Amino acid sequence: MKKVAIIGAGLQAERRIGPIANDKDYKIAWIVGNKSVKAKLLAKQYGANYGYDWRSVVIDKNMDVIVILTYPNTHAEISITAMKNGKDVLCEKPLARTEKEAQDMIRVANKTKRILKCGFNHRHHPAIIEAYNLFKSNLIGKPVFGRGRYGIAGREGLEKEWRSNPTIVSGGQLMEQGIHLVDLFRWFFGDVSAITGFINTNYWKINPLEDNGFGLLQMKNGVVVSLHSSLTQWINLFEFEIYGEKGSLTVKGLGGAYGTEKLIINQYDPNGPFSYNTIEYRGADRSWEGEWKEFSKAVITRTEPLGNGLDGLKALEIVNSIYKASKTGRTVNLER
Repeated sequence: MKKVAIIGAGLQAERRIGPIANDKDYKIAWIVGNKSVKAKLLAKQYGANYGYDWRSVVIDKNMDVIVILTYPNTHAEISITAMKNGKDVLCEKPLARTEKEAQDMIRVANKTKRILKCGFNHRHHPAIIEAYNLFKSNLIGKPVFGRGRYGIAGREGLEKEWRSNPTIVSGGQLMEQGIHLVDLFRWFFGDVSAITGFINTNYWKINPLEDNGFGLLQMKNGVVVSLHSSLTQWINLFEFEIYGEKGSLTVKGLGGAYGTEKLIINQYDPNGPFSYNTIEYRGADRSWEGEWKEFSKAVITRTEPLGNGLDGLKALEIVNSIYKASKTGRTVNLER
């Protein structure tokens, strides 16, 4: 049985801890948090040790896997220390605060032959998985365009949260939430060749971070996708659309506050009426369980995980390129 240490005891720990605890091949040995009581309470609930010093836990030779759910400015140091000490790593997105840090993480993973997975849990939503499989089966034919919208209503006191501290985070709402859309479009369509976009901060007092980000990505296969991530989406929304020559695939909702997760399948008939089929995925968010199972399999079989370190770096580069395009007013060319 492999031993797991969870570094970080916030909301992401609460979301991910259940699937880990239910995996018969793993035991949660440590939960490390800050000085709050959260780590102690979670540890008691799951029969684990708790502490506040991540380094002593990460270098412990008895640990096998480290799950990093801390602030972005700590991801690289904890991950690199873990991998240099023989641990496999699941690290929350964004992979790191800077591209240089992400590159260093990938370099160490390759050198130490450790598994490094970036926490792109949206790849593991059942509607997204089914849409991906249908797209790859050529159900809707050659891709024409993609469109994504992802938004949430910010909450009172947002300006004082760690997410609004530019010394801690990699970026604003586009980096925090919109990066999932970026990763999904790369997964479906491949790499990006050119990027333009805009960011602004018109409501929340979080400058220089953005409360709205807009991106236009031209993929290397010629497809253009648009995306918008917002902190002023007063009714939570997730919508991911893929249009092809023979129809479209649309994922709406993620469960919970985003509404029931749905996949809407349209097969275009120029001579017939508009028609579509809808598949609903009711109940709790299943992406956390899917994410852990895929990572667990990668660790046991020593295979590359879905959403690896390179995927984390590429998504970081794309969001940073949108920031650059917004600042300079010029398209950023990624062809190289």
